[in-house]
This record gives sequence, structure tokens and C-alpha cells, in this order.
Amino acid sequence: MYKFLHKSFCTTASAGLGRLLVKMASEKSPLRFEVFAECQTTKARTGRMTLVHHHVDTPVFMPVGTQGTLKGLLPQQLEQLDCQIILGNTYHLGNRPGADTLHKAGGLHKFMNWKRALLTDSGGFQMVSLLHLAEITEAGVKFKSPYNESECMLTPEHSIQIQNAIGADIIMQLDDVVKSTLNGPRVEQAMHRTIRWLDRCLSTHERPSEQSIFPIVQGGLDPELRSECARQLTEREVNGYAVGGLSGGESKDDFWRMVHLSTSILPNSKPRYLMGVGFAVDLVVCSALGIDMFDCVFPTRTARFGCALVRTGQLNLKQPQYRKDTRPIDESCECSTCKTYTRAYLYQIATIETVSCHLLTVHNIAFQMKLMRDIRSSIREQRFPRFVQDYMLTAYPDKDYPVWIVNALEAVNVTLL
Repeated sequence: MYKFLHKSFCTTASAGLGRLLVKMASEKSPLRFEVFAECQTTKARTGRMTLVHHHVDTPVFMPVGTQGTLKGLLPQQLEQLDCQIILGNTYHLGNRPGADTLHKAGGLHKFMNWKRALLTDSGGFQMVSLLHLAEITEAGVKFKSPYNESECMLTPEHSIQIQNAIGADIIMQLDDVVKSTLNGPRVEQAMHRTIRWLDRCLSTHERPSEQSIFPIVQGGLDPELRSECARQLTEREVNGYAVGGLSGGESKDDFWRMVHLSTSILPNSKPRYLMGVGFAVDLVVCSALGIDMFDCVFPTRTARFGCALVRTGQLNLKQPQYRKDTRPIDESCECSTCKTYTRAYLYQIATIETVSCHLLTVHNIAFQMKLMRDIRSSIREQRFPRFVQDYMLTAYPDKDYPVWIVNALEAVNVTLL
């Protein structure tokens, strides 16, 4: 009898302890996601991720700071621009300065003096961008360094170890990335390998109470493969998901359909991150398709080429029509560049003086931040469909809308004006 009671008590106590541990784990989660409002017409929603270092309002655009620096800006300037999260690149940071240096520095936050949130990619994209330097096997990816003749093996385990040393709030699994226009057996192989590599990443992760691993939906442009990948990833215990393998040269019609498919399968309760997307119209359309997070080098890179982002597209300030133009880039913009400098001044220095990169980057990041604030407020105020219509009419005043935009928005019940 005593043994039975003891066993019963222990079973009850164990179950209670289990519930307590689950509750404690939930309370200690390194990522909490709350949806504040959902569009009643589209799949758009606005919410907030609460991370270890900072909160992040969604939908969000994340500027890319490849090696611990956003080219042309100081971390304090990013804060002034209301940037809540930026990216670092695991492959490049693993090469320079290296995981040991970052670990000794106390992580990338301290190393670069950035107090807000960080996300790091896994190094998988370099399988495409540095394919001529890479050899891909089930074990991982063997790279020849672009800096010297040394070789390194980036395995799922090593990628996570580097990211643990970097200390980003959100870290990405190492995925098997193939060119988005590829089809055939290699795409299916990469999809299944990505799932296997995710399990290796999760089992290696040493800081689960501080960093969230996002798995990455792969499968190329094959709806069945991408659907299967998304469904299998949702069976893992993770705090968010990424949609990868797109924006790499495929048609825009294929692009939006794969985004739409992915967000239809991934759970509503967790953030969805579309990797490598940053054109303004893409941000608007993909927010309508249910994406919460975006990143791209485009705003900073185009600044270095002398181009400024505006609602109608971009201004190439190297063009002679701006030589005597005393207007700011955008009269409605509140950034310090638009408040202080004219198009004529920027024309004189674009791509010539280092300061032009700085001034145009300030504006371009401010543009992206303002766009995302406008998207969030329109969702919150239940006027997002009208915002989309007005935005596209500004971008295409002659109503010559690209067919893919029309099709994508009609798929979520928005008809352009």
C-alpha cells in the first residue's frame, strides 16, 4: 500500500514538476511573440517580438551589418533611426575576427557596441554566393577562404558554435542552399538535407535560453517539396521560422507563390522571416502575404552607388539633372540628410566622397524604417488594404502595375486602383 501511495505521489509530483518546468521554460523563452492586430482582408499582421536584448515591432526590415558594422553608420545612429534589430553574417564573422575573439569580447553586441537585437545567418547563403569556393557534402560545406588559401569546414554544429559565440538573439540553422532557379533531384536533396541539418543544429545548441534557432523552409520552386519541408519543420520545437531559397533570380510570379504557400503552412503564433528581401514593393506585398521579418543589403548597397530611395523608386543622384536641384531628396522625409542637404550637394559628392555613402545610407535606412512603421500602423488601424492600393498607385502612377504584384495581391483579396 505504501509503495502504491508513494508511487502515486511521485507520479503526481512528477507531473506537477513537469508543468512547472514547462511554465518556467516558457517564461524564460528568449523570444516571445505577440500579435497585436491582424488585417481582416489579407494575411498581414502586426505584433512584437520580445528578445533578450530588445523588443522588435513587426513587420520589420532588418539592415545587414555583415561583419559587425552597417557600412556608413555608427550603432548610435541606427538607434536614432529607430532600428531595433540588425544582422550579422556567420561565415564572414567566423573568418574575421573568428569565434574565439568574439567569445573573449563577450559576443558581437559588446564587440560592436550594439545594445539592441541581433540576428545572424548561418553561412548557408555562401553556398550560392561563394559556390566556386565551396564543396558541399552531408557532413557540411568545405570553404576555401576568400581572404587566403586556407580551408574551413562549416558543419551544422560548427555554424551553431560560431553563432553561440556571436551571441545573437536569433540564430539560423545551417541549410543546404541551392540557386533558386535550379530544379531536379538536387533541390529535393537540399530540402531533405536541410531538415536533417536542423536536427543537428538543435542538438548542438548550447544557449537555448538566450538564443532562438529559426529553421529555414527550402524546396526551391516546387510546391510539394516546399510544403513538405514547411510541415516537417513545424514538428520541431522552435520559436520562429524562416523562408529561404528565394529572391535569387527566379521569376517574381514564382517568388510570391512560394511565399504565399509557405506562410499558409507555417503557424500563425510564431514569426515568419523572409530572407534576402528588401525592395519596397516586395516588403508591402510580402507583408500582405503574412511575412513578419525581412532583410537585405539593398538599401545600404544602393547608397554606396549614389542612389536614394523614394516612394516612386530611387533617385540616382549621379545624374546631371540633380546638379542644380536645391530640394532635399524627399521633402516629406524627417531624416538628418533630408533636413540638411540638397540633391545638388549630393550630386557633387555621390560615389566620390566617403561622406556621400554616409548621408545616403542615413536616408535609405530612414526610408525603410518609415515604410515599416506605416505598414504596422495601417494594419493596426485596419486600413492596410487601402495603404497597399495607395502605395502601389504612388509607385506606379500610370497604373502599369507588374502582373506579379496584381496576382499576389488578388490572392489576398486586394484589387489595385
